[in-house]
Amino acid sequence: MIRTVLPAEVEDIVALHARARATYYPDGLPQDGIDWRSAWQSAIALPDGHVLCVVEKGRIIGLASFRTPEGAPADTVKLFQFHVDPDHWRSGVGTALHAACVEEWKADGKRTAVLDVHVDNRRAQAFYTRLGWLPDPENPPAEGHHHLFLRFCASA
Repeated sequence: MIRTVLPAEVEDIVALHARARATYYPDGLPQDGIDWRSAWQSAIALPDGHVLCVVEKGRIIGLASFRTPEGAPADTVKLFQFHVDPDHWRSGVGTALHAACVEEWKADGKRTAVLDVHVDNRRAQAFYTRLGWLPDPENPPAEGHHHLFLRFCASA
């Protein structure tokens, strides 16, 4: 089942986020100083934000957070976070969650979606490529930057 995250589920979201992120850092999850609990609480509470989750057997196994970023055109949405529990990779969870995001983007009149993905996260890059995401011509990678910027045509 795919649905909107509830505020009371923030601890589950933080734990899933940490498990998924840890997989693409070769030296372990960095201590980036971000209070991820507060960040997720804010994402859930934002009136213009959306946080969807995939629930299986009462457990959250996937999540996506998106909204129109400040300064972006009104028809653009940014996928800020997209995670699937590593125990459920290659099971169709991510593809179903992405389809639910696209459906919501279209219903909200969003024509373009953007995201950034860690350069070491080759698995996620391949996933996004399979779904039609392309390098963002307006945001080429900068020398030494650790993220790639991708763009998706949500109106197709």
